[in-house]
Amino acid sequence: MSETPPALEIFGVSHRYGARLALDDVSFCVAPGAFCVLLGLNGAGKSTLFSLITRLFALRQGTIKVLGRDLSQDPGAALAALGVVFQSRTLDLDLSVAQNFYYHAALHGIGRKEAARRTGELLAAVNLADRAKDKVRALSGGQMRRVEIARALLHHPRLLVLDEPTVGLDIGARADILKLARGLVAQEGVSVLWATHLTDEIDPGDDVAVLHKGRLRAHGVAAELREKTGAADMKAAFIALIGAEEAGGAW
Repeated sequence: MSETPPALEIFGVSHRYGARLALDDVSFCVAPGAFCVLLGLNGAGKSTLFSLITRLFALRQGTIKVLGRDLSQDPGAALAALGVVFQSRTLDLDLSVAQNFYYHAALHGIGRKEAARRTGELLAAVNLADRAKDKVRALSGGQMRRVEIARALLHHPRLLVLDEPTVGLDIGARADILKLARGLVAQEGVSVLWATHLTDEIDPGDDVAVLHKGRLRAHGVAAELREKTGAADMKAAFIALIGAEEAGGAW
Protein backbone atom coordinates (compact mmCIF):
# COMPACT_ATOMS: atom_id res chain seq x y z
CA MET A 1 0.00 0.00 0.00
CA SER A 2 1.42 3.35 -1.01
CA GLU A 3 1.96 5.97 1.69
CA THR A 4 -0.37 8.98 1.63
CA PRO A 5 1.58 11.99 0.32
CA PRO A 6 1.71 15.28 2.23
CA ALA A 7 -1.21 17.61 1.59
CA LEU A 8 1.37 20.23 0.62
CA GLU A 9 5.08 19.77 -0.01
CA ILE A 10 7.31 22.81 -0.47
CA PHE A 11 10.95 22.06 -1.26
CA GLY A 12 13.78 24.50 -1.97
CA VAL A 13 11.45 27.33 -3.02
CA SER A 14 13.06 30.70 -3.70
CA HIS A 15 11.60 33.78 -5.40
CA ARG A 16 12.95 37.17 -6.37
CA TYR A 17 11.38 40.50 -7.22
CA GLY A 18 14.21 41.83 -9.33
CA ALA A 19 17.24 42.03 -7.06
CA ARG A 20 15.22 41.51 -3.87
CA LEU A 21 15.10 37.95 -2.54
CA ALA A 22 11.56 37.45 -1.17
CA LEU A 23 11.85 33.71 -0.44
CA ASP A 24 15.13 31.94 0.25
CA ASP A 25 15.22 28.13 -0.04
CA VAL A 26 11.96 27.49 1.86
CA SER A 27 11.07 23.86 2.58
CA PHE A 28 8.29 22.37 4.74
CA CYS A 29 5.30 20.03 4.48
CA VAL A 30 1.67 20.11 5.60
CA ALA A 31 0.62 16.63 6.74
CA PRO A 32 -2.71 15.14 5.62
CA GLY A 33 -5.54 16.32 7.88
CA ALA A 34 -3.32 18.85 9.68
CA PHE A 35 -3.91 22.47 10.70
CA CYS A 36 -0.61 24.17 9.86
CA VAL A 37 0.06 27.80 10.71
CA LEU A 38 2.41 29.82 8.51
CA LEU A 39 3.51 32.46 11.01
CA GLY A 40 5.32 35.61 9.99
CA LEU A 41 5.30 39.38 10.23
CA ASN A 42 4.05 41.51 7.35
CA GLY A 43 6.68 41.30 4.62
CA ALA A 44 7.93 37.87 5.73
CA GLY A 45 7.06 36.33 2.37
CA LYS A 46 3.75 34.63 3.26
CA SER A 47 1.74 36.19 0.41
CA THR A 48 4.56 35.52 -2.06
CA LEU A 49 4.50 31.86 -1.09
CA PHE A 50 0.71 31.79 -1.48
CA SER A 51 1.03 33.35 -4.92
CA LEU A 52 3.40 30.55 -5.92
CA ILE A 53 1.17 27.83 -4.44
CA THR A 54 -1.84 29.18 -6.37
CA ARG A 55 0.17 29.82 -9.57
CA LEU A 56 -0.45 33.55 -9.57
CA PHE A 57 3.34 33.70 -9.82
CA ALA A 58 5.42 31.29 -11.88
CA LEU A 59 7.61 28.98 -9.81
CA ARG A 60 11.20 29.45 -10.98
CA GLN A 61 13.15 27.65 -8.27
CA GLY A 62 12.09 24.71 -6.15
CA THR A 63 9.19 22.28 -6.10
CA ILE A 64 5.61 22.56 -4.85
CA LYS A 65 3.36 19.51 -4.70
CA VAL A 66 -0.32 19.32 -3.70
CA LEU A 67 -1.29 15.80 -2.59
CA GLY A 68 1.69 14.47 -4.53
CA ARG A 69 0.84 16.39 -7.72
CA ASP A 70 3.66 18.59 -8.96
CA LEU A 71 2.34 22.10 -9.46
CA SER A 72 4.68 22.75 -12.39
CA GLN A 73 4.27 19.42 -14.18
CA ASP A 74 0.60 18.69 -13.45
CA PRO A 75 -1.00 22.03 -12.53
CA GLY A 76 -4.56 21.02 -13.37
CA ALA A 77 -4.61 18.09 -10.95
CA ALA A 78 -2.74 20.04 -8.27
CA LEU A 79 -5.07 23.04 -8.38
CA ALA A 80 -8.15 20.81 -8.47
CA ALA A 81 -7.21 19.58 -4.99
CA LEU A 82 -6.69 23.11 -3.69
CA GLY A 83 -9.14 25.60 -2.18
CA VAL A 84 -7.96 29.19 -1.70
CA VAL A 85 -8.98 32.18 0.41
CA PHE A 86 -6.85 35.21 -0.43
CA GLN A 87 -6.14 38.09 1.94
CA SER A 88 -7.94 40.53 -0.35
CA ARG A 89 -11.66 39.99 -0.87
CA THR A 90 -12.43 38.21 -4.14
CA LEU A 91 -16.24 38.16 -4.05
CA ASP A 92 -18.25 40.23 -6.55
CA LEU A 93 -20.07 42.67 -4.30
CA ASP A 94 -22.85 43.35 -6.81
CA LEU A 95 -23.78 39.69 -7.29
CA SER A 96 -25.79 37.65 -4.83
CA VAL A 97 -24.04 35.14 -2.59
CA ALA A 98 -25.44 32.27 -4.66
CA GLN A 99 -24.40 33.89 -7.95
CA ASN A 100 -20.83 34.11 -6.66
CA PHE A 101 -20.96 30.37 -6.00
CA TYR A 102 -22.40 29.58 -9.45
CA TYR A 103 -19.67 31.57 -11.18
CA HIS A 104 -17.00 29.73 -9.18
CA ALA A 105 -18.67 26.41 -9.97
CA ALA A 106 -18.60 27.15 -13.70
CA LEU A 107 -14.84 27.77 -13.51
CA HIS A 108 -14.45 24.27 -12.05
CA GLY A 109 -16.75 22.63 -14.58
CA ILE A 110 -19.52 21.97 -12.05
CA GLY A 111 -23.03 21.88 -13.55
CA ARG A 112 -25.79 24.20 -12.35
CA LYS A 113 -27.82 21.50 -10.57
CA GLU A 114 -24.80 20.22 -8.63
CA ALA A 115 -23.67 23.80 -7.97
CA ALA A 116 -27.08 24.65 -6.49
CA ARG A 117 -26.97 21.58 -4.25
CA ARG A 118 -23.43 22.26 -3.04
CA THR A 119 -24.18 25.96 -2.53
CA GLY A 120 -27.10 25.11 -0.27
CA GLU A 121 -25.05 22.61 1.72
CA LEU A 122 -22.07 24.89 2.18
CA LEU A 123 -24.03 28.00 3.08
CA ALA A 124 -25.92 25.97 5.65
CA ALA A 125 -22.60 24.73 7.03
CA VAL A 126 -21.45 28.33 7.62
CA ASN A 127 -24.87 29.42 8.94
CA LEU A 128 -25.64 31.68 5.99
CA ALA A 129 -28.32 29.69 4.17
CA ASP A 130 -30.77 32.56 4.60
CA ARG A 131 -28.44 35.01 2.82
CA ALA A 132 -28.09 33.15 -0.50
CA LYS A 133 -30.14 35.70 -2.45
CA ASP A 134 -28.62 38.77 -0.77
CA LYS A 135 -26.01 40.84 -2.54
CA VAL A 136 -22.57 40.32 -1.06
CA ARG A 137 -22.18 44.00 -0.20
CA ALA A 138 -24.98 43.58 2.35
CA LEU A 139 -22.88 41.17 4.41
CA SER A 140 -20.53 41.98 7.26
CA GLY A 141 -16.79 41.40 6.92
CA GLY A 142 -16.99 38.19 8.94
CA GLN A 143 -19.90 36.92 6.87
CA MET A 144 -17.98 37.61 3.66
CA ARG A 145 -15.07 35.56 4.97
CA ARG A 146 -17.37 32.67 5.80
CA VAL A 147 -18.81 32.86 2.28
CA GLU A 148 -15.30 32.86 0.79
CA ILE A 149 -14.31 29.78 2.80
CA ALA A 150 -17.53 27.99 1.82
CA ARG A 151 -17.01 28.92 -1.83
CA ALA A 152 -13.43 27.62 -1.71
CA LEU A 153 -14.82 24.21 -0.69
CA LEU A 154 -17.28 24.01 -3.58
CA HIS A 155 -15.16 21.63 -5.68
CA HIS A 156 -14.29 19.30 -2.74
CA PRO A 157 -10.61 20.31 -2.28
CA ARG A 158 -8.51 18.32 0.20
CA LEU A 159 -6.22 21.26 0.98
CA LEU A 160 -7.44 24.73 1.97
CA VAL A 161 -4.95 27.62 2.06
CA LEU A 162 -5.93 30.90 3.71
CA ASP A 163 -3.80 34.04 3.59
CA GLU A 164 -4.38 36.25 6.66
CA PRO A 165 -8.12 35.43 6.64
CA THR A 166 -8.94 37.32 9.84
CA VAL A 167 -7.34 40.66 8.92
CA GLY A 168 -9.74 43.53 9.61
CA LEU A 169 -12.25 41.42 11.53
CA ASP A 170 -13.39 41.98 15.11
CA ILE A 171 -12.64 39.49 17.88
CA GLY A 172 -15.95 37.64 17.52
CA ALA A 173 -15.65 37.27 13.74
CA ARG A 174 -12.02 36.13 14.07
CA ALA A 175 -13.09 33.41 16.50
CA ASP A 176 -15.87 32.29 14.14
CA ILE A 177 -13.51 31.97 11.17
CA LEU A 178 -10.93 30.04 13.20
CA LYS A 179 -13.62 27.71 14.54
CA LEU A 180 -14.87 27.10 11.01
CA ALA A 181 -11.40 26.27 9.65
CA ARG A 182 -10.53 24.02 12.57
CA GLY A 183 -13.86 22.25 12.20
CA LEU A 184 -13.02 21.39 8.60
CA VAL A 185 -9.87 19.65 9.80
CA ALA A 186 -11.54 17.80 12.67
CA GLN A 187 -14.78 16.82 10.92
CA GLU A 188 -13.95 16.65 7.21
CA GLY A 189 -10.25 15.74 7.27
CA VAL A 190 -9.41 18.79 5.15
CA SER A 191 -5.79 19.94 5.48
CA VAL A 192 -5.38 23.66 6.22
CA LEU A 193 -2.49 26.08 5.73
CA TRP A 194 -3.37 29.18 7.74
CA ALA A 195 -1.12 32.22 7.24
CA THR A 196 -1.14 34.82 9.99
CA HIS A 197 0.99 37.25 11.98
CA LEU A 198 -1.21 36.79 15.07
CA THR A 199 0.18 34.34 17.61
CA ASP A 200 -3.10 34.17 19.54
CA GLU A 201 -4.59 32.24 16.61
CA ILE A 202 -2.27 29.30 17.36
CA ASP A 203 -3.25 26.30 19.51
CA PRO A 204 -0.58 24.26 21.34
CA GLY A 205 -1.04 21.24 19.05
CA ASP A 206 -0.84 23.18 15.79
CA ASP A 207 1.98 22.59 13.35
CA VAL A 208 3.78 25.95 12.94
CA ALA A 209 6.15 27.10 10.20
CA VAL A 210 7.88 30.35 11.16
CA LEU A 211 8.79 32.49 8.16
CA HIS A 212 10.90 35.62 8.58
CA LYS A 213 12.45 37.79 5.87
CA GLY A 214 11.88 35.04 3.33
CA ARG A 215 13.56 32.28 5.31
CA LEU A 216 12.06 29.46 7.34
CA ARG A 217 13.29 29.99 10.91
CA ALA A 218 11.54 27.02 12.55
CA HIS A 219 8.98 24.31 11.91
CA GLY A 220 7.30 22.11 14.49
CA VAL A 221 4.43 21.68 16.92
CA ALA A 222 3.64 24.96 18.72
CA ALA A 223 4.06 23.50 22.22
CA GLU A 224 7.43 22.03 21.25
CA LEU A 225 8.63 25.35 19.82
CA ARG A 226 7.67 27.05 23.09
CA GLU A 227 9.54 24.41 25.07
CA LYS A 228 12.57 24.63 22.80
CA THR A 229 12.81 28.42 23.25
CA GLY A 230 11.90 28.33 26.95
CA ALA A 231 9.06 30.76 26.25
CA ALA A 232 5.91 31.15 28.32
CA ASP A 233 3.65 31.55 25.30
CA MET A 234 3.72 31.46 21.51
CA LYS A 235 4.26 35.20 21.18
CA ALA A 236 7.44 35.00 23.29
CA ALA A 237 8.55 31.92 21.36
CA PHE A 238 8.06 33.74 18.06
CA ILE A 239 10.11 36.71 19.29
CA ALA A 240 12.85 34.35 20.45
CA LEU A 241 12.92 32.62 17.05
CA ILE A 242 13.18 35.78 14.95
CA GLY A 243 15.02 38.00 17.45
CA ALA A 244 13.67 40.71 19.74
CA GLU A 245 15.07 43.52 17.59
CA GLU A 246 13.42 42.06 14.51
CA ALA A 247 10.05 41.82 16.29
CA GLY A 248 10.42 45.48 17.27
CA GLY A 249 7.13 47.35 16.97
CA ALA A 250 5.19 44.46 15.46
CA TRP A 251 2.80 44.38 18.43
